[in-house]
Amino acid sequence: MQTRTLGRSGLDVSALGFGCMGLNFGYGPGPGKQEAIALIRDAFANGVTFFDTAEAYGPFTNEELVGEALAPIRNQVVIATKFGFKDGDSKTGTDSRPQRIRAVADASLKRLRTDRIDLFYQHRVDPDVPMEDVAGTVGELIAEGKVKHFGLSEAGVPSIRRAHAMQPVAALQSEYSLWWREPEQDVLPACEELGIGFVPFSPLGKGFLTGKIDAGTAFAKDDFRNIVPRFSPEARQANQTLVELLGEIAAGKQAAPAQIALAWLLAQRPWIVPIPGTTKLHRLKENIGAAAITLNASELRQIEDALAHIQVQGDRYPAHLAALVGK
Repeated sequence: MQTRTLGRSGLDVSALGFGCMGLNFGYGPGPGKQEAIALIRDAFANGVTFFDTAEAYGPFTNEELVGEALAPIRNQVVIATKFGFKDGDSKTGTDSRPQRIRAVADASLKRLRTDRIDLFYQHRVDPDVPMEDVAGTVGELIAEGKVKHFGLSEAGVPSIRRAHAMQPVAALQSEYSLWWREPEQDVLPACEELGIGFVPFSPLGKGFLTGKIDAGTAFAKDDFRNIVPRFSPEARQANQTLVELLGEIAAGKQAAPAQIALAWLLAQRPWIVPIPGTTKLHRLKENIGAAAITLNASELRQIEDALAHIQVQGDRYPAHLAALVGK
Protein backbone atom coordinates (compact mmCIF):
# COMPACT_ATOMS: atom_id res chain seq x y z
CA MET A 1 0.00 0.00 0.00
CA GLN A 2 1.16 3.53 -0.69
CA THR A 3 1.99 5.80 2.23
CA ARG A 4 0.89 9.33 2.99
CA THR A 5 2.34 12.04 5.21
CA LEU A 6 0.00 13.67 7.72
CA GLY A 7 0.35 17.33 6.85
CA ARG A 8 3.79 18.81 7.45
CA SER A 9 4.40 16.67 10.53
CA GLY A 10 6.69 14.17 8.85
CA LEU A 11 4.50 11.36 10.19
CA ASP A 12 4.26 8.77 7.40
CA VAL A 13 1.45 6.20 7.52
CA SER A 14 -0.32 3.81 5.18
CA ALA A 15 -2.86 5.55 2.91
CA LEU A 16 -5.60 3.72 4.81
CA GLY A 17 -5.43 3.10 8.53
CA PHE A 18 -7.43 0.74 10.70
CA GLY A 19 -9.96 2.03 13.22
CA CYS A 20 -9.88 -0.52 16.05
CA MET A 21 -12.80 0.77 18.15
CA GLY A 22 -15.43 -1.57 16.74
CA LEU A 23 -13.45 -4.67 17.63
CA ASN A 24 -14.90 -4.54 21.12
CA PHE A 25 -16.76 -1.25 21.60
CA GLY A 26 -19.62 0.74 20.15
CA TYR A 27 -21.12 -1.63 17.62
CA GLY A 28 -22.43 -4.48 19.73
CA PRO A 29 -20.63 -7.77 20.35
CA GLY A 30 -17.32 -7.95 18.54
CA PRO A 31 -15.21 -10.94 17.64
CA GLY A 32 -13.36 -12.89 20.30
CA LYS A 33 -10.04 -11.56 21.55
CA GLN A 34 -7.85 -13.89 19.51
CA GLU A 35 -9.91 -13.29 16.39
CA ALA A 36 -9.56 -9.53 16.87
CA ILE A 37 -5.81 -9.81 17.37
CA ALA A 38 -5.57 -11.91 14.22
CA LEU A 39 -7.53 -9.29 12.27
CA ILE A 40 -5.20 -6.48 13.37
CA ARG A 41 -2.21 -8.56 12.31
CA ASP A 42 -3.92 -9.38 9.00
CA ALA A 43 -4.33 -5.64 8.43
CA PHE A 44 -0.59 -5.18 8.89
CA ALA A 45 0.15 -8.12 6.60
CA ASN A 46 -1.95 -6.40 3.94
CA GLY A 47 -0.08 -3.10 4.16
CA VAL A 48 -1.76 -1.16 6.99
CA THR A 49 0.71 0.56 9.31
CA PHE A 50 -1.61 3.05 11.09
CA PHE A 51 -3.80 1.81 13.96
CA ASP A 52 -6.27 3.92 15.95
CA THR A 53 -7.51 3.28 19.48
CA ALA A 54 -8.43 5.26 22.65
CA GLU A 55 -8.57 4.76 26.40
CA ALA A 56 -12.33 5.40 26.19
CA TYR A 57 -12.95 2.38 23.97
CA GLY A 58 -13.98 -0.14 26.57
CA PRO A 59 -12.85 1.83 28.54
CA PHE A 60 -9.27 0.61 28.37
CA THR A 61 -9.81 -2.84 26.84
CA ASN A 62 -9.33 -1.72 23.26
CA GLU A 63 -5.87 -0.34 24.01
CA GLU A 64 -4.94 -3.63 25.68
CA LEU A 65 -6.11 -5.54 22.60
CA VAL A 66 -4.19 -3.29 20.22
CA GLY A 67 -1.09 -3.43 22.39
CA GLU A 68 -1.03 -7.22 22.42
CA ALA A 69 -1.72 -7.47 18.71
CA LEU A 70 1.01 -5.04 17.67
CA ALA A 71 3.70 -5.90 20.23
CA PRO A 72 5.61 -8.23 17.83
CA ILE A 73 5.67 -5.55 15.08
CA ARG A 74 5.71 -2.41 17.23
CA ASN A 75 8.57 -0.69 15.42
CA GLN A 76 6.88 -1.14 12.03
CA VAL A 77 3.57 0.56 12.88
CA VAL A 78 2.14 3.89 14.02
CA ILE A 79 -0.21 3.78 17.01
CA ALA A 80 -2.67 6.58 17.75
CA THR A 81 -4.61 6.82 20.99
CA LYS A 82 -6.59 9.50 22.82
CA PHE A 83 -7.15 11.28 26.12
CA GLY A 84 -9.84 13.70 27.23
CA PHE A 85 -12.72 12.00 29.07
CA LYS A 86 -13.19 11.86 32.81
CA ASP A 87 -11.96 8.49 34.10
CA GLY A 88 -11.63 7.37 30.48
CA ASP A 89 -15.41 7.08 30.11
CA SER A 90 -17.01 9.00 27.24
CA LYS A 91 -20.29 9.16 29.17
CA THR A 92 -18.85 11.13 32.09
CA GLY A 93 -17.81 14.36 30.39
CA THR A 94 -14.49 15.84 29.37
CA ASP A 95 -11.32 16.04 31.46
CA SER A 96 -8.15 17.39 29.86
CA ARG A 97 -6.48 18.77 32.96
CA PRO A 98 -2.69 18.52 32.61
CA GLN A 99 -2.40 15.97 35.42
CA ARG A 100 -5.06 13.84 33.78
CA ILE A 101 -3.31 13.98 30.39
CA ARG A 102 -0.10 12.79 32.03
CA ALA A 103 -1.88 9.99 33.86
CA VAL A 104 -3.55 8.82 30.65
CA ALA A 105 -0.24 8.84 28.78
CA ASP A 106 1.45 6.65 31.40
CA ALA A 107 -1.47 4.23 31.58
CA SER A 108 -1.81 4.02 27.79
CA LEU A 109 1.89 3.28 27.40
CA LYS A 110 1.49 0.26 29.69
CA ARG A 111 -1.67 -1.01 28.01
CA LEU A 112 -0.16 -0.55 24.56
CA ARG A 113 3.06 -2.31 25.61
CA THR A 114 5.20 0.46 24.20
CA ASP A 115 7.61 3.20 25.22
CA ARG A 116 6.02 5.94 23.10
CA ILE A 117 2.64 7.00 21.69
CA ASP A 118 3.08 7.96 18.05
CA LEU A 119 0.01 10.20 17.88
CA PHE A 120 -1.79 11.42 21.01
CA TYR A 121 -5.18 13.02 20.31
CA GLN A 122 -7.36 15.12 22.57
CA HIS A 123 -10.57 13.12 22.11
CA ARG A 124 -12.86 16.13 22.53
CA VAL A 125 -12.11 19.75 23.38
CA ASP A 126 -12.54 20.44 27.10
CA PRO A 127 -14.28 23.81 27.61
CA ASP A 128 -12.94 23.99 31.18
CA VAL A 129 -9.24 23.69 30.29
CA PRO A 130 -7.47 26.30 28.14
CA MET A 131 -6.23 24.79 24.91
CA GLU A 132 -2.80 26.27 25.63
CA ASP A 133 -2.59 24.12 28.77
CA VAL A 134 -3.55 21.01 26.81
CA ALA A 135 -1.12 21.66 23.97
CA GLY A 136 1.62 22.66 26.40
CA THR A 137 1.24 19.45 28.39
CA VAL A 138 1.42 17.29 25.28
CA GLY A 139 4.43 19.33 24.22
CA GLU A 140 6.12 18.40 27.50
CA LEU A 141 5.32 14.72 26.90
CA ILE A 142 6.86 15.04 23.44
CA ALA A 143 9.99 16.58 24.96
CA GLU A 144 10.16 13.64 27.37
CA GLY A 145 9.88 11.12 24.54
CA LYS A 146 6.61 9.60 25.72
CA VAL A 147 4.66 11.05 22.77
CA LYS A 148 5.78 11.72 19.20
CA HIS A 149 2.96 13.82 17.74
CA PHE A 150 -0.04 15.84 18.97
CA GLY A 151 -3.52 15.48 17.51
CA LEU A 152 -7.05 16.80 18.01
CA SER A 153 -10.39 15.09 17.42
CA GLU A 154 -13.62 16.84 16.38
CA ALA A 155 -12.16 20.25 17.28
CA GLY A 156 -13.37 23.48 15.72
CA VAL A 157 -11.11 25.86 13.81
CA PRO A 158 -10.51 28.34 16.70
CA SER A 159 -9.33 25.50 18.95
CA ILE A 160 -7.18 24.07 16.18
CA ARG A 161 -5.45 27.42 15.71
CA ARG A 162 -4.89 27.95 19.44
CA ALA A 163 -3.45 24.47 19.86
CA HIS A 164 -1.24 24.67 16.78
CA ALA A 165 0.22 28.00 17.89
CA MET A 166 1.37 26.35 21.13
CA GLN A 167 2.37 22.90 19.86
CA PRO A 168 2.25 21.84 16.19
CA VAL A 169 -0.78 19.65 15.52
CA ALA A 170 0.08 16.70 13.30
CA ALA A 171 -3.46 15.52 12.59
CA LEU A 172 -7.11 16.29 13.13
CA GLN A 173 -9.43 13.32 13.39
CA SER A 174 -13.09 14.00 12.63
CA GLU A 175 -15.96 12.33 10.84
CA TYR A 176 -15.88 12.83 7.08
CA SER A 177 -17.52 10.82 4.32
CA LEU A 178 -19.83 11.10 1.36
CA TRP A 179 -22.71 11.53 3.78
CA TRP A 180 -21.01 13.94 6.21
CA ARG A 181 -19.13 16.66 4.37
CA GLU A 182 -19.18 19.50 6.89
CA PRO A 183 -15.35 19.51 7.32
CA GLU A 184 -15.09 20.85 3.77
CA GLN A 185 -16.52 24.21 4.88
CA ASP A 186 -13.89 25.43 7.36
CA VAL A 187 -11.85 22.58 8.80
CA LEU A 188 -10.14 21.22 5.69
CA PRO A 189 -9.09 24.71 4.50
CA ALA A 190 -7.62 25.40 7.96
CA CYS A 191 -5.75 22.08 7.92
CA GLU A 192 -4.37 22.88 4.48
CA GLU A 193 -3.24 26.33 5.60
CA LEU A 194 -1.57 25.07 8.77
CA GLY A 195 -0.11 21.85 7.36
CA ILE A 196 -2.22 19.52 9.48
CA GLY A 197 -3.16 16.03 8.29
CA PHE A 198 -6.78 14.93 8.34
CA VAL A 199 -7.92 11.49 9.54
CA PRO A 200 -11.58 10.75 8.73
CA PHE A 201 -13.29 8.34 11.10
CA SER A 202 -16.52 6.62 10.04
CA PRO A 203 -15.45 7.04 6.39
CA LEU A 204 -18.12 4.51 5.44
CA GLY A 205 -20.89 6.31 7.30
CA LYS A 206 -20.79 3.88 10.25
CA GLY A 207 -21.42 1.08 7.79
CA PHE A 208 -24.26 2.66 5.83
CA LEU A 209 -22.20 3.35 2.71
CA THR A 210 -21.35 -0.33 2.32
CA GLY A 211 -24.86 -0.93 1.01
CA LYS A 212 -25.44 -3.68 3.58
CA ILE A 213 -27.79 -1.66 5.82
CA ASP A 214 -31.39 -0.81 4.98
CA ALA A 215 -34.54 0.32 6.79
CA GLY A 216 -35.14 -3.19 8.08
CA THR A 217 -31.67 -3.80 9.54
CA ALA A 218 -31.74 -4.56 13.28
CA PHE A 219 -28.76 -3.51 15.39
CA ALA A 220 -27.56 -5.17 18.59
CA LYS A 221 -29.05 -3.62 21.72
CA ASP A 222 -25.71 -2.04 22.72
CA ASP A 223 -24.94 -0.72 19.22
CA PHE A 224 -24.75 3.06 19.51
CA ARG A 225 -26.35 3.50 16.08
CA ASN A 226 -29.65 2.82 17.85
CA ILE A 227 -29.53 6.38 19.22
CA VAL A 228 -28.24 8.09 16.09
CA PRO A 229 -31.00 10.03 14.26
CA ARG A 230 -29.44 9.28 10.88
CA PHE A 231 -30.00 5.57 11.56
CA SER A 232 -33.69 5.74 12.31
CA PRO A 233 -35.61 3.44 9.94
CA GLU A 234 -37.15 6.48 8.22
CA ALA A 235 -33.77 8.14 7.68
CA ARG A 236 -32.20 4.92 6.43
CA GLN A 237 -35.01 4.57 3.92
CA ALA A 238 -34.60 8.17 2.76
CA ASN A 239 -30.82 7.86 2.48
CA GLN A 240 -30.86 4.80 0.22
CA THR A 241 -30.54 7.13 -2.77
CA LEU A 242 -26.93 7.78 -1.83
CA VAL A 243 -26.19 4.06 -1.55
CA GLU A 244 -27.79 3.44 -4.92
CA LEU A 245 -25.54 6.09 -6.48
CA LEU A 246 -22.47 4.42 -5.00
CA GLY A 247 -23.66 1.08 -6.30
CA GLU A 248 -23.99 2.41 -9.84
CA ILE A 249 -20.50 3.93 -9.86
CA ALA A 250 -19.01 0.84 -8.21
CA ALA A 251 -20.52 -1.43 -10.86
CA GLY A 252 -18.84 0.60 -13.57
CA LYS A 253 -15.47 0.26 -11.83
CA GLN A 254 -15.96 -3.41 -10.93
CA ALA A 255 -15.60 -2.39 -7.31
CA ALA A 256 -17.64 -2.47 -4.10
CA PRO A 257 -19.61 0.61 -2.95
CA ALA A 258 -17.38 0.86 0.13
CA GLN A 259 -14.30 1.01 -2.08
CA ILE A 260 -15.74 3.92 -4.05
CA ALA A 261 -16.58 5.77 -0.84
CA LEU A 262 -13.00 5.35 0.41
CA ALA A 263 -11.44 6.15 -2.97
CA TRP A 264 -13.47 9.37 -3.05
CA LEU A 265 -12.02 10.41 0.30
CA LEU A 266 -8.47 9.60 -0.80
CA ALA A 267 -8.99 11.75 -3.89
CA GLN A 268 -9.94 14.85 -1.88
CA ARG A 269 -6.47 15.70 -0.50
CA PRO A 270 -3.10 13.89 -0.48
CA TRP A 271 -2.87 14.33 3.31
CA ILE A 272 -6.19 12.63 4.11
CA VAL A 273 -5.91 9.17 5.67
CA PRO A 274 -9.25 7.41 6.37
CA ILE A 275 -9.41 4.82 9.16
CA PRO A 276 -12.23 2.38 8.33
CA GLY A 277 -12.89 -0.33 10.88
CA THR A 278 -14.35 -3.79 10.52
CA THR A 279 -14.61 -7.09 12.36
CA LYS A 280 -14.48 -9.25 9.22
CA LEU A 281 -11.42 -10.28 7.20
CA HIS A 282 -13.18 -10.09 3.83
CA ARG A 283 -14.33 -6.52 4.60
CA LEU A 284 -10.82 -5.60 5.69
CA LYS A 285 -9.40 -6.78 2.38
CA GLU A 286 -12.20 -5.01 0.51
CA ASN A 287 -11.42 -1.74 2.29
CA ILE A 288 -7.69 -2.07 1.67
CA GLY A 289 -8.44 -2.63 -2.02
CA ALA A 290 -9.82 0.91 -2.18
CA ALA A 291 -6.29 2.30 -1.97
CA ALA A 292 -5.63 0.88 -5.43
CA ILE A 293 -8.69 2.52 -7.01
CA THR A 294 -8.28 5.87 -8.75
CA LEU A 295 -11.29 7.98 -9.56
CA ASN A 296 -10.63 10.21 -12.56
CA ALA A 297 -11.82 13.80 -12.89
CA SER A 298 -14.92 12.75 -14.83
CA GLU A 299 -15.92 10.19 -12.20
CA LEU A 300 -15.35 12.64 -9.36
CA ARG A 301 -17.46 15.22 -11.19
CA GLN A 302 -20.21 12.62 -11.68
CA ILE A 303 -20.26 11.98 -7.93
CA GLU A 304 -20.31 15.70 -7.12
CA ASP A 305 -23.15 16.36 -9.56
CA ALA A 306 -25.19 13.51 -8.14
CA LEU A 307 -24.54 14.52 -4.53
CA ALA A 308 -25.78 18.01 -5.30
CA HIS A 309 -29.25 16.52 -5.75
CA ILE A 310 -29.20 14.29 -2.66
CA GLN A 311 -30.23 15.63 0.74
CA VAL A 312 -29.02 13.30 3.48
CA GLN A 313 -31.66 12.89 6.19
CA GLY A 314 -31.06 12.82 9.94
CA ASP A 315 -28.45 14.28 12.30
CA ARG A 316 -25.21 12.34 12.73
CA TYR A 317 -25.35 12.55 16.54
CA PRO A 318 -28.10 12.87 19.17
CA ALA A 319 -28.10 16.30 20.81
CA HIS A 320 -26.02 15.39 23.90
CA LEU A 321 -23.16 14.07 21.75
CA ALA A 322 -23.40 16.82 19.16
CA ALA A 323 -22.75 19.32 21.96
CA LEU A 324 -19.17 17.99 22.29
CA VAL A 325 -18.29 18.57 18.64
CA GLY A 326 -16.68 21.56 16.95
CA LYS A 327 -15.59 23.41 20.08
